[in-house]
Amino acid sequence: MKAVAYNIKHFEKEFLAKANQKKHDITLIANPLGINTAIYAEGKDAVIVFADDDVSALVIEKLAGFGIKYIVTRSAEMGHIDTKAAAAYGIKVANIPLYPTQEDLTQQALQDAAAQTITNLDLWQANKCVGNACACANNCRVLPTTKGPIQ
Repeated sequence: MKAVAYNIKHFEKEFLAKANQKKHDITLIANPLGINTAIYAEGKDAVIVFADDDVSALVIEKLAGFGIKYIVTRSAEMGHIDTKAAAAYGIKVANIPLYPTQEDLTQQALQDAAAQTITNLDLWQANKCVGNACACANNCRVLPTTKGPIQ
């Protein structure tokens, strides 16, 4: 899968590279995602963002125009992503449910967050649900033994 990771901090590069193990073609850039930097997503399948990136409806519209199918945020927070706009464009969204707080930023916690980011990409590439990391507005997660969304 081809992805662009926006707003990458210098200390995150090594963790993402180790977790990725060259499975996905990920472009790392320091610029935050916004209306003027969305162009870097052209030709990619996914964008990897952080909690302070602009993932508003206008930006999502631009990303959809570039063919983006997936957005994963390197945070537990979802308030910066217009999930309804993403759903309207058929873009799947995931987060890092257990992203460490500022007080808990250990090397192991950062490695775990990077691993979850790559796992999300792996599962999407295999056309599978990302489980607890799923943050889609359409509440698409379904248990195999039920007929509706997980409650």
